[in-house]
Amino acid sequence: MPNTKSAEQRTRNSARKALQNRTVKSRLHNLEKKYAELLGAGKKEDATAAYRLLSSALDKAAKTGVIHHARANRSKSRLSVRLHAAPKQVHSQ
Repeated sequence: MPNTKSAEQRTRNSARKALQNRTVKSRLHNLEKKYAELLGAGKKEDATAAYRLLSSALDKAAKTGVIHHARANRSKSRLSVRLHAAPKQVHSQ
């Protein structure tokens, strides 16, 4: 229990910021899962679009301090390696 008015305010701010951070992290996880599903299904063009969205979301999360900038860069690098290692999409008719 906070003893001072400022401690009470910090508690409220912390709770609000934690909720916002959790929302951003949840979005990152969902975008990454969608990217992995597209890669697994062999849809390289769609996965490329998903990679762009995910990369942008990682940069924004790093910019606002939700995740560390090095973690964002490391994740983007690993995702990019997986994208370039995937076989080209075959169009069947």
